[in-house]
Amino acid sequence: MERTVRPALLRGAPTPPCSKSYAQRALALALLAEGRTTLRNLDLCDDTRRALDAIRTLGARIERLDASTVAVEGGLRYGRRAGEHCVLRPAADRLHAGESGLAARLFAPLAALADRPLLIEGEGTLLHRPMQTVADALRQLGARAEATDGRLPLTVCGPLRGGEARIDGSVSSQFATGLLLALPCCAEETVLRLSDAVSTPYLDMTIAAAERFGAAIFQRDYAEFYVPGGQRYRAVDYTIEGDWSAAAMLLAAGAVAGEVTVGGISRLSRQADTRFCEALARAGAVVVDEAHAVTVVRRPLRAFEFDATDCPDLFPALAVLGAAAEGTTVLRGASRLRHKECDRGAALREEYGRLGIEIEMPEADVMTVRGGAPRGGRVSAHGDHRIAMSLAATALRADAPVTIEGAECVAKSFPEFFEQLERCTAGAK
Repeated sequence: MERTVRPALLRGAPTPPCSKSYAQRALALALLAEGRTTLRNLDLCDDTRRALDAIRTLGARIERLDASTVAVEGGLRYGRRAGEHCVLRPAADRLHAGESGLAARLFAPLAALADRPLLIEGEGTLLHRPMQTVADALRQLGARAEATDGRLPLTVCGPLRGGEARIDGSVSSQFATGLLLALPCCAEETVLRLSDAVSTPYLDMTIAAAERFGAAIFQRDYAEFYVPGGQRYRAVDYTIEGDWSAAAMLLAAGAVAGEVTVGGISRLSRQADTRFCEALARAGAVVVDEAHAVTVVRRPLRAFEFDATDCPDLFPALAVLGAAAEGTTVLRGASRLRHKECDRGAALREEYGRLGIEIEMPEADVMTVRGGAPRGGRVSAHGDHRIAMSLAATALRADAPVTIEGAECVAKSFPEFFEQLERCTAGAK
């Protein structure tokens, strides 16, 4: 699908969807919890739908209560006596993660709580993303796991027992997240050693979510995690907070093209992408922080420096700011971009280049963005929802319309993104 974005001013109060990171964690925990969990403010982007399908496959029963609320009856069967392992009873022998990297890496360890083989599959760009770290860790902890050339499809068979494991944390925190959520259900205690951990705020989210459902996970400097065995997750009534990754793109659009108040978010969130407000301030935008909303007002922007190593999903939104700033913006952490839905560094350089904005990667971990006046034209989303949204935000201040090919990929995380932009455009008239 093509989408044409015309130069425009923005004024309005868009609302991002729920955090898909929290949503997927909450759905996984509802699967493992004893009793009936109620999840509120659950928006159904593609990734969240995949998580719902995954827990249904793994044995959960799901009832939709209204458009944004579901009740989940957990599918884990806890042992009656201490030392007995817990067992999932899957409803099928295949789990399809779509193009969701988090779903694949989150639900693989949970699938290892079943005592029969499951095949975890994916599609599109997910088939090229690494999975060997998951397989290696599961084998260290007593399960069987076999990746296909280090990628999906991945065959998993439990039971997961606990013990000790070492994993490489330099590519993604998602490898550790699934393990940390599954390990409290094991009969044995576990010590998980993580080398070169990145995106540590996401690990904080995982520990906090597990605690909300009644399990304790302890960590030391994000290098060593201790997980007592034999724990039981309890059902809860849980409201999922707004998504800061999506909010950052709306705030970036406002910072370069007008004024927006993004509701349903709080700077007190554990989400890593709250740091986008820091980038906005460094660039010279006006930022007004309220209890459950953030307002940004356009001002002449200046080049800035920012380290996004622990929040790599911000790069496309940071590119929007850098392209509108006077001077050359320097962004660090760019080595994290290769294993996303596409090679985001290369995609940003290519597509912004089509709009007359120079993006370079002079070093493996550094991206530079030279500010300028974007021109209209045709660009490609590269099948990446964040690239599509980034190009749309920059198109708002181009000298002519910008047509984005493959714009439908925004459905992965923010299906109503373009409609939200259009409403803010109408509000500015």
